[in-house]
Amino acid sequence: MTQIDFYILPHTTLEARFDFACRLAETIFRKGYRLHVHTEDEAMARAFDDKLWTFRPDAYVPHALMDADMDPKVPVTIGWQQVPEPGIEALLNLHPEIPEWFSHFERVAEIINQHQDVLTAKRACWQTYKSRGYPVKAHNIDK
Repeated sequence: MTQIDFYILPHTTLEARFDFACRLAETIFRKGYRLHVHTEDEAMARAFDDKLWTFRPDAYVPHALMDADMDPKVPVTIGWQQVPEPGIEALLNLHPEIPEWFSHFERVAEIINQHQDVLTAKRACWQTYKSRGYPVKAHNIDK
């Protein structure tokens, strides 16, 4: 069964949420897992793609936006509508809602910051996962 992890940040900004998402993506990549980052729309996908290139000068996370020209084995994919190919172990969900295909992954990460829209959306996600019987863990991130 898919394990769900919620990372709770003390900050209110999208920037802080993206910073943490980049660090989490790097950690997942370094552990040897493939990751799909699911965003709300193309603009968010492109913004996250840019952020992965610049979040830390000494970091490199090989990634690509999902499209027809993408290498099928890139370790980190970023998309907003597409269902990722089988074989990707982890999902980082930056979309306000849960994608229908979330259970294809071994792990799902949700990032909550203190922005009211994010709090409202992710509380609903938490309740949905719990009501369906998925194991859910909360991780309070202090910095």
